[in-house]
Amino acid sequence: MRRVIFNKKGGVGKTSITCNLAAIAASLGRRVLVVDLDPQANSTQYLMGEVEPQESVADFLTQTGGFFTSKRPVSEYIVATRFEGLSLLPASAKLQDVEHQLEQRYKIMDIKKALDAIASEFDEIYIDTPPALNFYTKSALISGDSVLIPFDCDAFSRHSLDTVAEAVAEIRDDHNPELGVGGIIVNNFQARAKLPSQLVAELEEAGYPMLSTRLGNSVKMRESHQTASPLIYSAPKHALTQQFQALYGEISGQ
Repeated sequence: MRRVIFNKKGGVGKTSITCNLAAIAASLGRRVLVVDLDPQANSTQYLMGEVEPQESVADFLTQTGGFFTSKRPVSEYIVATRFEGLSLLPASAKLQDVEHQLEQRYKIMDIKKALDAIASEFDEIYIDTPPALNFYTKSALISGDSVLIPFDCDAFSRHSLDTVAEAVAEIRDDHNPELGVGGIIVNNFQARAKLPSQLVAELEEAGYPMLSTRLGNSVKMRESHQTASPLIYSAPKHALTQQFQALYGEISGQ
């Protein structure tokens, strides 16, 4: 299963959701890969801390082969994290610099081809995307089985959902008819506040595919980022960790 985490709005928790779901899957004995396609490389920093990978997905995408030489397979760019069962195809700021070049070279299918080539090596793949419908996000959606859409109970995030839905529909029509919507993940939910409950109720009434698990807001998440350790490892008994476990169970049908 390849899950793409995407919303055009920044700051909705894409990286936190990507890495924590992946970590929970790995903790359950699954072979998991995180693909970081965001030039900000937040998932890479979250999982690797101060260890900076020597090569990134940008190097994989921009490599050239000749008549007598072959391109290196994507497996050579994947690094192991310190968490058992959890691997990473890291990002770097170089992604920003080479995006136009990749578009001109029609490399939009390269991520899909690369993931197809290693499909037997991983049980689950999570793809973190930039907060924009750009070359990298389109590459991710073309490669994915399902897209998860974070929603942070904000009016601006509410307005972005229609744009995200249109983008997913376009990719499905043009490139990936098997792409499904895994659901909208409500993040930073405050049950006692009026606006979040109101916005969620409006989305449910409008027929949006809302996942039932609600993720709260906690300083533990910021501490988790600081220590470069997903919650299942840094705070396994915390309420937010349990919410992520429930979310994983919901999206995986467990």
